[in-house]
Amino acid sequence: MATHPSNAGPKAGAPAGERAVLVLQGGGALGAYQAGTFEELARAGNDMAWVAGISIGAINAALICGNPPEHRVSRLRAFWEGITANLTLQPVFALPGLDLPGVDLPAFEVPGARSLFSEMASNMALAFGAPGFFAPRFPWAGLTPTGALRGTSFYDTAPLRETLLELVDFDYLNTRGPRLSVGTVDVETGNFVYFDSATTRIAPEHIMASGALPPGFPAVEIDGRQYWDGGLVSNTPLQYVLENAGTGPLLVFQVDLFAARGPLPETLAEVSQREKDIRFSSRTRLTTDRFRQLHALRAAAERLAAKLPAEMADDPDLALLRKAGPSCPVTLVHLIHRNEDFEGAAKDYEFSRLTMEEHWKAGRRDVGRTFDHRAWRQRAVEADGLRVFDLSARPNDA
Repeated sequence: MATHPSNAGPKAGAPAGERAVLVLQGGGALGAYQAGTFEELARAGNDMAWVAGISIGAINAALICGNPPEHRVSRLRAFWEGITANLTLQPVFALPGLDLPGVDLPAFEVPGARSLFSEMASNMALAFGAPGFFAPRFPWAGLTPTGALRGTSFYDTAPLRETLLELVDFDYLNTRGPRLSVGTVDVETGNFVYFDSATTRIAPEHIMASGALPPGFPAVEIDGRQYWDGGLVSNTPLQYVLENAGTGPLLVFQVDLFAARGPLPETLAEVSQREKDIRFSSRTRLTTDRFRQLHALRAAAERLAAKLPAEMADDPDLALLRKAGPSCPVTLVHLIHRNEDFEGAAKDYEFSRLTMEEHWKAGRRDVGRTFDHRAWRQRAVEADGLRVFDLSARPNDA
């Protein structure tokens, strides 16, 4: 399958008057898939008016919103190449079908070599961290004084702050960039909290808070409150986007890193991976189904209002029903990372350059598969309602 869509013409981008929104789920090292999808979406002419993200999705979102269009892909590339710099070579045994330029290693094909390499890479990230992202604490968190913040996480994320300051122009983000929304959780109340550039001046701490997944990463303080990763409540910001959709037609690209659907596990390792997929796929389809129902309820209320006497036009119960769902037509495109054969439960902290490149290419490929699909090429913007496209699945995907 070619990496680029074969027909990335006008129908691949958002029609005039339709706002393009990018919704990015959390998922650690899998976030390179989102970088690939963005590269292909931008190449096809989709100029994002709004980007919402959680965890690694918030970091990718900041890199997009905090740079002019011509620098966005290069900044994403700089981030992902930087944090995978510790693992750039193949293992000493050859991986069938894989080749890295400039690497000349003896070829010893070993069954399961690809899976073994990924396991080794994830263990290296656990031991040594990822450059420009996080580093292990010494002494270990459990040995530090009780009550000290450094004693509440295994890793230090100070390197991420420096990386964000280097690669994100926060002045541009807050004044000229696309709208940015990132989801977090207040540690003490357990409530979901969004920081939105439409109402808040975004700083590195807001991005770091969205990705502060405990107990690996420490909580981040903002205005006297401590925040953790938004994925603890919901790993997708889709609900926030739909609840704040506004009135104009919306084209939402929902990029998920964990697939809700999958095969029945047959081993303990597969059980661990499947559990993580279910936990972090986090209500994407539930939210979609809910807002489809709300759209239907709103449409029914409008039809009912047309049948009622004029004196009931201002009835408060009717007014409430007429506000049940978004007042704009929404086209929702699912782009979902599907598990590769070599991936296991540690896939979200497997920070090797090899796997990063594969995830990036998969994101580009899935956008191309979507835009090449007949259903997409024949779509039209509806007057109302929610339309969902999930067109990137491979033939054997669940």
